[in-house]
Amino acid sequence: MHVAAGSLAVVAGAIALGAPKGRPVHIAAGRAFVLTMGLSSLLGAGLGLMLADAHYITFHAGVLATYLIVSSWMAARNRSGSVNGITVVLAALNGANCLALTLIGVVATASGAAFLGYRGENYLFLAGMAALAVGGDVNLIWRRTLSDRHRIARHLWRMCLSFFIAAGSAFTGPGSKALPKALQESGLLSLPELIIVLLMVFWLVRTLWQGRAATPKANR
Repeated sequence: MHVAAGSLAVVAGAIALGAPKGRPVHIAAGRAFVLTMGLSSLLGAGLGLMLADAHYITFHAGVLATYLIVSSWMAARNRSGSVNGITVVLAALNGANCLALTLIGVVATASGAAFLGYRGENYLFLAGMAALAVGGDVNLIWRRTLSDRHRIARHLWRMCLSFFIAAGSAFTGPGSKALPKALQESGLLSLPELIIVLLMVFWLVRTLWQGRAATPKANR
């Protein structure tokens, strides 16, 4: 079920990312992505604990992806852009996950040995993604509210980052083992992750730039 939900999440995420933003197709695909990616992430976190000897990092990746999905969905739904109790709880959860990933990554890197199946840099890579979200949460809690364009940007980059995790798991992570060996060694399986990052940057720039350009007109 974890693999099936993850596969559906990749398809739904691709449609949502490529569709015109705010249109029915984008909304429907986005909802499907939230449901399938949320389910896949929770199952992945559980599997990471059950198969900790070889896949413990999957627990932390699942927690991170679940947090990103929920906080992104909340940013889209909460049109006031204000902080609430759930935001603070989610921020604390992600902060704890980020700290754990950092500590494990530092210790594993210093020892030069893998920790429960993965090297230190793998944990630190996830810690870096979690740290970006920590910075966003601190900014939101400090400011207490976000403008529309920054709220949409928060929704956008968090959803894209969770999609990046899903694509990584499917194409360059454990899911790649189901693909032909020649394809695995071709380097082509890294393209989906690169495309996601490029599209995320494009939509972020467009969202923030259009928001700034519209502000003077609104004040006339």
